Amino acid sequence: MSARTIGEDLRAQAARDPAREAVVAGERRLSYGELDRAADALAGELRRRGVGRGDRVAFVMHNSAELAIGLYGALRAGAAISPLNPTIKAQKLAYVLADSGAAAVVCDDELRGVVSAARDGLAAPPVVVERSEIDALAGEGGAAGRAPLEVDLAAVIYTSGSTGDPKGVTLTHRNMTFAADSIIEYLELGPDDRVLCVLPLSFDYGLYQLLMSVRVGATLVLERGFALVGRVVALLEQERITGLPGVPTVFGVLTSMTGLAERELPHLRFLTNTGAALSTAAVDAIRRTFPRARLYSMYGLTECKRVSWLPPEQLDVRPTSVGLPIPGTEVWIEDERGRRVAPGEVGELMVRGAHVMQGYWNAPEATAERLRPGRWPWERVLATGDLFRQDEEGYLYFVGRRDDLIKSRGEKVVPRELEEVLHQAPGVREAAVVGVPDRLLGQAVHAYVSLEPGAQVDEAALRRHCAERLEDYKVPRRVIVCAELPKTPNGKIDRLALRESAAAEAEERVEAGRAG
Repeated sequence: MSARTIGEDLRAQAARDPAREAVVAGERRLSYGELDRAADALAGELRRRGVGRGDRVAFVMHNSAELAIGLYGALRAGAAISPLNPTIKAQKLAYVLADSGAAAVVCDDELRGVVSAARDGLAAPPVVVERSEIDALAGEGGAAGRAPLEVDLAAVIYTSGSTGDPKGVTLTHRNMTFAADSIIEYLELGPDDRVLCVLPLSFDYGLYQLLMSVRVGATLVLERGFALVGRVVALLEQERITGLPGVPTVFGVLTSMTGLAERELPHLRFLTNTGAALSTAAVDAIRRTFPRARLYSMYGLTECKRVSWLPPEQLDVRPTSVGLPIPGTEVWIEDERGRRVAPGEVGELMVRGAHVMQGYWNAPEATAERLRPGRWPWERVLATGDLFRQDEEGYLYFVGRRDDLIKSRGEKVVPRELEEVLHQAPGVREAAVVGVPDRLLGQAVHAYVSLEPGAQVDEAALRRHCAERLEDYKVPRRVIVCAELPKTPNGKIDRLALRESAAAEAEERVEAGRAG
C-alpha cells in the first residue's frame, strides 16, 4: 500500500474508478466520484469559514452519507477530525469542544440545539455546519489548500471517559494509515468487498470501516444503528455483504434469531469482533449461524487502534486467545517493575509500532503514564493498562483491565474468568462481574446476567454453578438477573454503570441497617 494520507485515498480512488460505489446509506448511494466532489465542496466551505490546516473539526452526527462526506471534507481542508457519539449531552460536548479547541462542529440538523447549548459560554465558539448544508454545497468547487503530510495531525479521538473526563487520543495520518494497512492485510480486504457497518462512526472501530474501505476502493454500507435487526439481515442479503464487523452484543442478537443459520448468505466471507471478548459459547453460536464466514477475534484500544488478531483457523486450537500481533508491530508483557515476563505469566501488555498515538490532547501527565521510553531515545511505546499472558508460540490471552481487578478477602479475582464460567451456564446470554466496596471483604464480587428468551434461572442456581467450578473466593456474593445489561453508545457492557448501581445499592443497605 502507498504512503497516501487519509484524504488522498479518496482522491486516488475517485481518479481510478469514479463510478464505483463508495458509500450506501439508506436510499442514498454515492460513487467515489460523487464522494470526492462533495468532500471538495465541503473543504472549500470550511476554509471559507476559517478552518485551516491543523484545526480540529468535531462531528455530532448519526451514520449517514453526509457524515462520510464531512469526515473527508474536513481532512481535505487540512483539519483533524473528532467524531463524537451523537447521543452526547451538551455538558460533555462543551468540555470536548473547549478541550480540543475545535474550530468547527458539523452536526445533524436535529442536534443543532445540543450543539448551541454546548457552544454557549465558550471563549472561542466554533462555527457550525449542519447536515442539510452539506447537501446544499453539492456541485460547488473547493478552495485550493496545502495537503497535509503523513506526520500531520489527522484525528483527535475522544475516549468514552468511563473514569473522569474523556481524553483526546491524538493520531497522525501515519498512525492511522499504518493501522488501516495492517488490518487490510490480514483481512485480505479488497475492492470487491462490501462491508456492512452498524457501528457508529464515532466509535474508532466503526470509523476505520470507512477509512479502510476507501483506502482499498471497497463499498461501505452504512446503517444508522442496530435497532432494526430484520433490516440488518435484509441488507446482508440485498447488498451482497462480504464483511460484517461487530461486537458481542451485535452477534448475540443475530445468533438468537430463529432461522438465520438456514439462510445462504453466499457472499459473506468474514466477521470481525473487538471492543470486548467473545465467550467460547458465543464463538460457537456465531460459527453455527454463519458457517461460511471466517471469524476474526481481535483486540485493540483507541490509543493504537489494533494490537492483535487471531487467524480463524486457530479458533479451534486457541478459542480464548486474541491472537498474534498485527503485521508490523511488536508486543511483550511486563511485570510491575518493568521486566519482561516468561510465557504463561501475567503482566501488562506493551505495544510498539507506527500506530501508537502521539499522546493525549492537553494531558501531559496522562500521556506520560501511557507512553513509556522505547528502544531509541526518540521512541515511545504504549503501556496498555491491560493484563495479558502469552503462550510459547506468541499467542496473546486477555486477562482483564488492571482497573477491573477485584480484591476480595485478600485475593485477586479476574472478572473475565468468572464471566466465562457464567456464560457456560444454560440460559445465560450476557454476564458482567464487578467489585463492590465491602467493609469486611474489601470488595464483594457481584455478577450481573441477562438470560436467553424464555430461560428461567435463579440466583442460587447460578451461584452453585460457579461454586462447582471456581475457588470459593471467586464465587459471586450476589448474582443479579437483569432483563438487559446496560450498554455504552458503542455497544459494550457499561461496567461503570453496574459498579455505580451496585455501590449505591450497598450504601442503601448500610443506611437501612443503621436506621433499623
